[in-house]
Amino acid sequence: MKSEPTSTLPNDSKLAAMAGPQLNGISNDSNNTEDPVMRLEVEDGSIHQGYSFGAKRSIAGELVFQTGMVGYPESITDPSYRGQILVMTFPLLGNYGAPSREIRDDIIEGLPACFEASQIHIAGLVVASYSGEEYSHHLASSSLGTWLKEQGVPAIYGVDTRALTKKIREKGSMLGKLTIQPEKMVNGTTNGHTDPVDRAQNASVIGAQPGSEIVDWFDPNTVNLVAEVSAQEPHLYSPQQSSALYHPSGRPLKAVCVDVGLKYNQLRCLVNRGVEVLVVPWNYDFPKLVGQDYDGLFISNGPGDPAMLEKTVSHIATALQENRTPIFAICLGHQLLARAAGAGTMKMKFGNRGHNIPCTSSLTGKCYITSQNHGYAVDAMSLPAGWEELFVNANDGSNEGIRHAHRPYFSVQFHPESAPGPRDTEFLFDVFIASMKNCARWPAALLHPINYLGGTDIDQKQESMKVNVKKVLVLGSGGLSIGQAGEFDYSGSQAIKALQQEGIYTILINPNIATIQTSKGLADKVYFLPVTRDSVTKIIKHERPDAIYVTFGGQTALQVGIQMKDEFAALGVQVLGTPIETIVTTEDRELFARSMESIGEKCAQSASASSTEEALQVVQGIGFPVIVRAAYALGGLGSGFAHDEAQLTELCNKAFAASPQVLIERSMKGWKEIEYEVVRDARDNCITVCNMENFDPLGIHTGDSIVVAPSQTLSDADYNMLRTTAVNVIRHLGVVGECNIQYALNPFSKEYCIIEVNARLSRSSALASKATGYPLAFIAAKLGLGIPLNKISNSVTKVTCACFEPSLDYVVVKIPRWDLKKFTRVSTQLNSSMKSVGEVMSIGRTFEEAIQKAIRSIDFHNLGFNETSALMSIDNELQTPSDQRLFAIANAMHSGYSVEKIWEMTQIDKWFLYKLKGLSDFGKSMTLFSASTVPSKLIRRAKQLGFSDRQLAKFWSSNELAVRRLRVESGIHPYVKQIDTVAAEFPAFTNYLYLTYNGSEHDVEFNDHGIMVLGSGVYRIGSSVEFDWCSVRAIRTLREQGLKTVMVNTHYKIPKRLRKEKPPDNSFICIPCNHSNHNKSNLTRHEKTDGLHRNLEPTQSNSYSL
Repeated sequence: MKSEPTSTLPNDSKLAAMAGPQLNGISNDSNNTEDPVMRLEVEDGSIHQGYSFGAKRSIAGELVFQTGMVGYPESITDPSYRGQILVMTFPLLGNYGAPSREIRDDIIEGLPACFEASQIHIAGLVVASYSGEEYSHHLASSSLGTWLKEQGVPAIYGVDTRALTKKIREKGSMLGKLTIQPEKMVNGTTNGHTDPVDRAQNASVIGAQPGSEIVDWFDPNTVNLVAEVSAQEPHLYSPQQSSALYHPSGRPLKAVCVDVGLKYNQLRCLVNRGVEVLVVPWNYDFPKLVGQDYDGLFISNGPGDPAMLEKTVSHIATALQENRTPIFAICLGHQLLARAAGAGTMKMKFGNRGHNIPCTSSLTGKCYITSQNHGYAVDAMSLPAGWEELFVNANDGSNEGIRHAHRPYFSVQFHPESAPGPRDTEFLFDVFIASMKNCARWPAALLHPINYLGGTDIDQKQESMKVNVKKVLVLGSGGLSIGQAGEFDYSGSQAIKALQQEGIYTILINPNIATIQTSKGLADKVYFLPVTRDSVTKIIKHERPDAIYVTFGGQTALQVGIQMKDEFAALGVQVLGTPIETIVTTEDRELFARSMESIGEKCAQSASASSTEEALQVVQGIGFPVIVRAAYALGGLGSGFAHDEAQLTELCNKAFAASPQVLIERSMKGWKEIEYEVVRDARDNCITVCNMENFDPLGIHTGDSIVVAPSQTLSDADYNMLRTTAVNVIRHLGVVGECNIQYALNPFSKEYCIIEVNARLSRSSALASKATGYPLAFIAAKLGLGIPLNKISNSVTKVTCACFEPSLDYVVVKIPRWDLKKFTRVSTQLNSSMKSVGEVMSIGRTFEEAIQKAIRSIDFHNLGFNETSALMSIDNELQTPSDQRLFAIANAMHSGYSVEKIWEMTQIDKWFLYKLKGLSDFGKSMTLFSASTVPSKLIRRAKQLGFSDRQLAKFWSSNELAVRRLRVESGIHPYVKQIDTVAAEFPAFTNYLYLTYNGSEHDVEFNDHGIMVLGSGVYRIGSSVEFDWCSVRAIRTLREQGLKTVMVNTHYKIPKRLRKEKPPDNSFICIPCNHSNHNKSNLTRHEKTDGLHRNLEPTQSNSYSL
């Protein structure tokens, strides 16, 4: 991990530089005042300006976008990007730096361990925000910018990449130029941003800036890019002796790889499986080796137009005619194989580049999440006789694979080797190698197609028929409690809505009257009875339902399901979704640990105990410190850390009061805590919908921790290692629907342990659903009926399916709220037992913007991340976390504590601390100005960092209205962006919105009028789900009158029914609900609302104006 850069309060000469690159209205995280101005010029005449963080040179190429959220080192070294200017849709880049260029592969001698080629292949890089030298990862040896400069690759940050992605989506891939600008610029356009005060941000520019470097337009598809990236000479790669495979003759089993832009991970996938690989150049005459030196032909990925490679196509055609070995091809290789067979290829509008693209097998009907990078595709309609489609893109219907009906030839458009991306289809290398072995033993196998794994589509349909039910009982969660609140009102409401959409009669049992799900017009019948075994049994006997859902009512409903697991069959009731046996396995700590051990997955060293005496015995084999976890417990009830026998005894006495069993587990306090929300259907299609990283290290219950989505400090290897484990675990357990898996990850290695699996809609599910825009509970209810994921449409895009993993182009921060001050003699310390009563979600294009919004949303007294006058011992708060920890960090930074010192005391990842330190330093610098002296660029920078008008007014000894007037006069306004699940790759029909100052254009138009309804914000004692009910009833009544409605809230557990029924007429905007005037002014200016409802909420709503 790198050493910490020094950070001091800037003097007057440095203040102007603190604004960073303000030419475009997008934030700069690198704070490097030496970064030169750079301009991105697009073929359509538009110009986007920002700052350079790569090589100081100008280039031209094809402009394309990629929607992956991790894996930039792998992406930029992918030879398929040769000649292209890559736009990354995820706005934060450089967070985990760049790995060492010197580390070699453990198995294949000479190969770089962390990259897909020996050099960076992209022509240039375009990002929204760049972390600069403030990166954090145990494998990082430098910043991303340093690496780009080493390789001579230019890069620009400070661009509204969402707006740019939409342009490419609508107009198709275009040519672009990155040009370095002179030190003293003349007027230029700024991503559509205008600023009447700073005229340098107004005027349009056509042509080059005076003094800028001249570069001609260049279309890389007009040249043979493959010749630039292919091997120049044949090279043999041999596997380790222990894993080597052999031909029946005794020689090594060998494949020839035609390198048309080979990614190193394809080579690893072959060699690591025991195959000797001879890599040959793109124009090598490999057919002459057939039958003598190799047993299989592999054709790699690569860049450019397949029509440029006639010689390679001719050689492949010869191999097809001779039919002496199996053939497997990927990406460009897939297109070349198709052309050799006689089919045609075509250029796509903007291609498919991302890590979340669903592809359906034509043989099995299963849908796989794939990694892709291509701008050309095979025309399936032109396939000759004897060839058939193997995979089809579930989103756009394009061809993703072909195979021969009578020969062992097959190919795929996607990247089964991943790197970056999911590893779900890596088994295709096993299919290829199995075919090589079969054909080597029995030459007659060359007259048969590949032996594909997974059965047939007919088999799959027979094994997972749609459940035929007409009446379903849904168990609610009962009264609200810590760890079980409005999120289960959300999940139950969504389940009922999904069932009704399928024409199923729904019965609900829930005694909580202040919920949406118990309101008239949702469930067909509601029983206000306790969610207990006796009540459920009576209702079943009276109503005679066909089936029951126990996974939408939290731990309460789950416990009832477990208690009645042996009675449902006799009562004639089918349990929908995840089997009860799976739930029992995940709830019983010992059974779960054994189940994970059976598939080779890692749990912490642990042992179960049924008494305090037994716990004291088993701890001897584990050693202190340990964590005690109670089985069948809600919100970590009865859990905690024990450092000696006295603490263990105390914890066990508490735990056994609520649970019959405890798990004594090795403590991993200080490790990262990571979560994945996973969805699986009855046909074994499995996806991860959301990945989340806890701001706080392991040791604090995730319900009491700040949570960030998606994770910010995981590399592609980290991310997909845990994702692959999640998919394997959920498939092994047999979950059907949605579940949550939690990990502990060692921040200094790849060591990880599974903490637990919640085989139901969990407390985190509501956060994941709103953070991504993916309706988790609604989809889970459909899956319980046996409907496959790829047969459910994405309600946001209308054209894609539900079997995909959302791409985010923003950052989500969740912060809990505690009301501990209302009770005497209650400890404020945070541990593994949850204490918070509510939580908020905020959304921004940067971490700083999102966390400052969240801090204000927790309580209207909070201004943001800055020094507070709260009485606290900074050292004690940092070392022993409490509900004041975040403010203790702010006070520590204000007092001069370094990031290194705070990290040593808290173990919070340095990347988060660097960002907070930047906020603290910027806030200090603001106090050196007044409202009359502050430059407009600094005002814009402050807004991009999430500072509110009220916060700035305090710095400048002014008032909020005066600051707002100054901001408006400077032309500084927020932009409205959509949460669309696809990072702008497809048009979205969603009214789920957020505001950001890190943008250049709105995603939606505001040409109508309506009524704005103010939500109640975060749950607190005295204000919770009952005000959700008020808001929902108000909105539904207004809609019945034909009025458009706008819902404003940061509390994310309100059922999506609010915004899913008539998207064009209703909006949900996630912004802080507090006293700040500027939020209401911004919204009413955009929405042009005719009225404001604020008397439906608690006291706070009557006093704030958003």
